[in-house]
Amino acid sequence: VQLQASGGGSVQAGGSLRLSCAASGRTSASYVMGWFRQAPGKERELVAAINYFGDSTYYTDTAKARFTISRDNAQNRLYLQMNSLKPEDTAVYYCAAVLGTMYQTEVREYDYWGQGTQVTVSS
Repeated sequence: VQLQASGGGSVQAGGSLRLSCAASGRTSASYVMGWFRQAPGKERELVAAINYFGDSTYYTDTAKARFTISRDNAQNRLYLQMNSLKPEDTAVYYCAAVLGTMYQTEVREYDYWGQGTQVTVSS
C-alpha cells in the first residue's frame, strides 16, 4: 500500500490543522494505521493510532484532548485533527500502516510509511 500525507502548514499557537493521508494500492486488505511525528534531532514518535474498523483509538499523553484520529475506509483516508497546537508540536508528521485489525503503538510495528508533511507552530 502507498501512503500520501498532506495538510501540514504553518500556524500560530492555539491554531488548528487537519492532516490527511490517502492510501492507494492494496487497500482491500485490513490495515491498522497511525500518525507519527519527528522533530529535528529527535526520534520518530507515535501521536495516535486507530484500528481497522475505526472504533478503537490510542493517543499519547501529548495528543490526548487536543488531537483526534479518524479514518474513512470507503475513501481509503486517514485523518488527524489537531487543535490547540503548541510550538512543541512542530515536526514532520507521518502516516503509517500495517496489516491487521488492532492498532499498534510502536514505530517498528509499521511496514508502510507516507512521505511526511511539515507542521510548524509559532508562538
